[in-house]
Amino acid sequence: KKSEVSGAMAKADIKPKSVHHAKIWSDDVENLYRFQQAGYRDEVEYKQVKQVDMVECWPETGFVKKLQRRDNTFYYYDKQRECKDKEVHKVKVYVY
Repeated sequence: KKSEVSGAMAKADIKPKSVHHAKIWSDDVENLYRFQQAGYRDEVEYKQVKQVDMVECWPETGFVKKLQRRDNTFYYYDKQRECKDKEVHKVKVYVY
């Protein structure tokens, strides 16, 4: 399942209700890892801060391809999984 965040939700200042750490790797955890490396909670916060409607993703895997940090430098990510098993427990999963 894809986590699609609507444009209206991204514009509003949405705050998460709760947070927990990931236990096992999944596609969603992979993308959260990428957002958190770039300095954001998740896709919702990224879209709020950067005022964008779309995040560039790899068509083959659906993983985030490119993110712009708050200091306007870019992070580029591979098609393959980057979040190693030993990093999974560091990923925060936000619940709205």
